Amino acid sequence: MVELADIGVLGLAVMGANLARNAARKGFGVAVYNRHGGRTDDLINEFGSEGRFTPSKTIADFVASIARPRPIIIMVKAGKPVDDVIEELIPHLDEGDIIIDGGNSLFTDTNRRFHYLTEKKLRFIGMGVSGGEEGALEGPSMMPGGTREAYARIEPIVTKMAAQVDGEPCCTYIGTEGSGHFVKMVHNGIEYADMQLITEAYDLFKTVYGLEAPAIADIFADWNEGELNSYLIEITAAVLRKVDDTGKPLVDSIVDEAEQKGTGRWTAQSALDLGIPLTSITEAVFARALSARRTERAAVEARFPHGDVAKRAPSAAEIDAIKDALYASKIVAYAQGFEQLQVAAQQYGWELKLGEISTIWRGGCIIRARFLNRIREAYASGTGGGNLLLQDYFADAVIKAEASWRKVVGLAVAEGIPVPAFASSLAYYDGLRRARGPANLLQGLRDYFGAHTYGRLDKPGKFHTRWSQDGSEVKTSD
Repeated sequence: MVELADIGVLGLAVMGANLARNAARKGFGVAVYNRHGGRTDDLINEFGSEGRFTPSKTIADFVASIARPRPIIIMVKAGKPVDDVIEELIPHLDEGDIIIDGGNSLFTDTNRRFHYLTEKKLRFIGMGVSGGEEGALEGPSMMPGGTREAYARIEPIVTKMAAQVDGEPCCTYIGTEGSGHFVKMVHNGIEYADMQLITEAYDLFKTVYGLEAPAIADIFADWNEGELNSYLIEITAAVLRKVDDTGKPLVDSIVDEAEQKGTGRWTAQSALDLGIPLTSITEAVFARALSARRTERAAVEARFPHGDVAKRAPSAAEIDAIKDALYASKIVAYAQGFEQLQVAAQQYGWELKLGEISTIWRGGCIIRARFLNRIREAYASGTGGGNLLLQDYFADAVIKAEASWRKVVGLAVAEGIPVPAFASSLAYYDGLRRARGPANLLQGLRDYFGAHTYGRLDKPGKFHTRWSQDGSEVKTSD
């Protein structure tokens, strides 16, 4: 009798193939299928010895080779391809079987699919998977959202597949509906901000101080030994050290045009819907969009030339100042991201456990960092409610970095170097720490042209001034 597989993987491009190999290496039987059978053959021919694989050339055979209730991870391009695969699978599935979307789907699509499949007595899990192709193989961070019962079926498998930090798996049940993909979306948004901050630091070292890539790599490598220790800082040093076949730094030959797959944009759009001031992440998205306008940038540079920056070697204090600005801005980006998670949980009725989310981001994923232990500690202590900037560790870190932060932003402005993520993070901090800002004038203007009313500090209720009439003030509501 043929032994049935523990889990199925449909879609064997790099991520899908590596997840299948990951599960097989961990001792699970893995059914594999790809629309183009050549990929299935390639996987078995090259890696079939890594574990117990059951390859199939038809969907019917693929589904039949998995033990019930069948958990099937689909790894296809987000959007319509996911819906198409679901429709292909449905006729072959039995009540209680589980479809797991491991791609970067928009959480509202996951919500829709969750309810659609529930009506068909099937279960659906939207599972964020972070770590890239290496993480998929060696152990990613996994963010599954769906019913708790469906998660219980796959928990022994995915917690073993996930990265492990201090003996804990970087995988936990996130919540119902599309919450898993929402959390992954915010993760990616924070990743956008983190990467933009790194590139702004790089730009300052290169443009203001005239450092070459190897020297900048040494600085980032040194930073990785301290509080900025993270995967992104680590690979920044690696990218800057890479030379091409000409013997010159590869980074100097890479086109300065950042691409994006949409998750950062989705994060910013969601923040607008939720009313979250997600300035750091949104500026990172805008910076990528601006980078794509290479022809226009070249034309504008010719029209508005700027003088050469007087380059000089940075002092140790100046290097530390940029490090402090990067760290403070990073804190702001995470504070904004975690606020978005809190507000989304309230808005959508999800019970997101932010401490557990910070825990599973400590390994496997792209934003894994020593820094996340501090966030975990804040939530574990029961003091993690509200804005992370109010937590002692983060408050002290920002206060310590503030003078350097302002100096670095001021230097960039003076030299004409754009630092949108540094500057917007500082502006957010300054705006948040003002008990009274200038929005009173803004509200007065709104009332003048649109009769939108305003509140008063000295009495309750809403008021409107008859600006273009007799100038009198009337109370419009209690």
